[in-house]
Amino acid sequence: MIVIHPYQPTWPAEFLALRARLSKALGGRARHIAHIGSTAVPGLGAKDIIDIQVGVDRLEPEMTAPLCEAGCEFVARHALDHVPEGAEAPPASWHKLYFRTLPPLRPAHIHVRVVGSANHRYALLFRDYLRHHPGQRQTIERVKRELARLHGDDSDAYYAIKDPVYDLVWRAAEDWAQATGWSIEQAFES
Repeated sequence: MIVIHPYQPTWPAEFLALRARLSKALGGRARHIAHIGSTAVPGLGAKDIIDIQVGVDRLEPEMTAPLCEAGCEFVARHALDHVPEGAEAPPASWHKLYFRTLPPLRPAHIHVRVVGSANHRYALLFRDYLRHHPGQRQTIERVKRELARLHGDDSDAYYAIKDPVYDLVWRAAEDWAQATGWSIEQAFES
């Protein structure tokens, strides 16, 4: 069942604890570990699941064992992110390794992506855009709440509607990035 919770001020600290665990498990393989998704946007309601992006130089199957030893489960069926309509990046730019934490760890989704790839950039840009645009943030929360109300027991329907809505916001975020000079390097700092 998909449930949207009010923003929790504890989410950033919970991310930091998970980041330390992942960093230790991956050692030097992780170039950057970022808090992404709705729980990374102050004031935005979300599913109570921390989204984490691990930026790496290349996707390596050898990353699976240390992450599993750190309490994560590899989910092979989520090896490709949703590709926005009209995205100009090649299909390989949307590949990832995907994990989720197992109990007793705090629920989290871990997306391992190549630094600078289209899906890596998308997650950071989307997060930063919503952090700087309260109106869009409120609209996204309203969309998610309505989708959860109407399709909370049908994740396929939930995401079939949510993904194209997010693509519209992504287009606006791309325009904002161009206008402000936003860069991935800036996103690493936040």
